[in-house]
Amino acid sequence: MQRHRADSNAAALAEENRVRWLVLIGAMMLVASAQLRAAKPQVLVIESYHAEYAWDQSYRRGLEQFLMPYAELSYFQMDTKRLPPSRHQERAEAAWQYALTVDADLFILGDDNALRFLGPRLADTGKPLVYLGINQNPRRYLGEPRSNVSGVLERPLLKRSIAYLNLVMGRPLDKVLVLFDGGTTSKTVLEESFSGRSLQRIGSTLVDIRLIARQSQWQRTIRNAQAEGFDLIVVGLYHTLVDDEGNHVNEQRVIEWSALHSPLPLFGFWSFSVGAGMTAGGLVLDGYEQGRAAGQMAVNILKGEPPPRLPVTPGSGKLIFSRSQLQRWGIGLPSRLQEEAEFVP
Repeated sequence: MQRHRADSNAAALAEENRVRWLVLIGAMMLVASAQLRAAKPQVLVIESYHAEYAWDQSYRRGLEQFLMPYAELSYFQMDTKRLPPSRHQERAEAAWQYALTVDADLFILGDDNALRFLGPRLADTGKPLVYLGINQNPRRYLGEPRSNVSGVLERPLLKRSIAYLNLVMGRPLDKVLVLFDGGTTSKTVLEESFSGRSLQRIGSTLVDIRLIARQSQWQRTIRNAQAEGFDLIVVGLYHTLVDDEGNHVNEQRVIEWSALHSPLPLFGFWSFSVGAGMTAGGLVLDGYEQGRAAGQMAVNILKGEPPPRLPVTPGSGKLIFSRSQLQRWGIGLPSRLQEEAEFVP
């Protein structure tokens, strides 16, 4: 009986020691993991828009592909697509206060509003700053070039898009309507990418670029497009439209309504507008490419390279088409374009 009790006590003691060792090893692993995370550089990404916006989601993927192995990322969304301009400065101040709580080794600013409101202050910290998705000349926001700042520009491909759309439609186009919302980015695109000219001729095609702030006018313009003699519509940005009471209209509702009610084929400038129940596609810009270029630049800087002296403009657009929307409009792509293009539902 005594031997049995002694054996039991010994087994209990061994089990207790085993548990203690497991707990100790687990604690040591947690500490080591925390130290490893702490050893990584900290990168703060300030987004002009919001996490649900398809553009932000796509450039995040590009950023994270390159940066996640090398750095810890944190995010702040300014939400300036959905909030009125009167609140943009308030959101910029909130982003600045958040930046003060993050001991970031490098800042990334996504799109024009973030660079406009925060670029100079963050650059003044002396820490590296990388921007992406910028339509305006960065000097308009930053003044003279700074040795700790560089980034990635975004330029809609109007001339090349019109050339491809002539091929898509299989005939020369006489008139094309290009629609943008009335937001800051749209105004900047008109000024920088389209030379401030709302009417211009590209080859034999007359291009009419319109910036529209209200949903009712947007809908009226689409309904009347065929009667005005246009061959097709290209949708640019549509994310800041408001209703007649001044309330923000969800961008997905805007593009789906446009696709459903347009009397003419609908094409796009950005990949987030292409797909079933949206536009038929075209030569489009992709946020992933912007994020990938900015992410690679950030990694190089964190490894000790100086920021590039000049910003870069990645890629030359991608041909992306929606099979369902091409079918809806009875459009058959030439074999050359079929070979080059990427297709989505």
